Amino acid sequence: MEQLKAVIFDLDNTLLDRTHTFSRFTQAFVNQYFGHVENAQPLHERIIRLDEDGYKDKRKLFTELLEEMPWDESVEKPAHEALMDYYEEHYVSNAVLMHEANEVIAHARTKYKVGLITNGRTLIQYGKIDQLGIREAFDLIIVSEEAGVKKPNPQIFELATSKLGLRAEECLYIGDHPVNDIEGASKAGMATIWIKVNQPWRDELEAKPLHTIEQLNELLRLI
Repeated sequence: MEQLKAVIFDLDNTLLDRTHTFSRFTQAFVNQYFGHVENAQPLHERIIRLDEDGYKDKRKLFTELLEEMPWDESVEKPAHEALMDYYEEHYVSNAVLMHEANEVIAHARTKYKVGLITNGRTLIQYGKIDQLGIREAFDLIIVSEEAGVKKPNPQIFELATSKLGLRAEECLYIGDHPVNDIEGASKAGMATIWIKVNQPWRDELEAKPLHTIEQLNELLRLI
């Protein structure tokens, strides 16, 4: 850690509490479209399962919901694009930070350059970043859609080091996905810290994170 000059974060389920955010969005979605269902809790749970922790393409997710959900037969079923529009507006507005995320970012900024690398659509990812009010906290933000490359491809991590003017070994990457975040950053030459949220570790992975944490605020004593 002596040579460390930058700390780079993942967004979803690292700084952003993605589990809580999507649950809030799903509750709003169910309230909007399934008020006619007496007990809608199973619908809420089913949507969360179908979403696969955010790794399912949303166009596919809403296609499945149109086919599977008990839509009100007394009104016209919404169009796929209408559901996508609802998602883009309301998912972003439900974004919430991990506990003490602002404190962790501020702590990192006292010592290092601070960056963010996230996979996803530019509109949605920047929308969440702005909803959380953290855009100005970073020296560098890279969203995979606008970069034209996504994690775990080492090129997206190399793009970050190039923009920061640093070597890979001077950067620490923190994320929740064992492959996309930890394996990808490790192959690019970065040290890593794995935050264990929803994604299980895979035994076949070669990456060896410096630390494994379960709460983001553990970083306050590690970096």
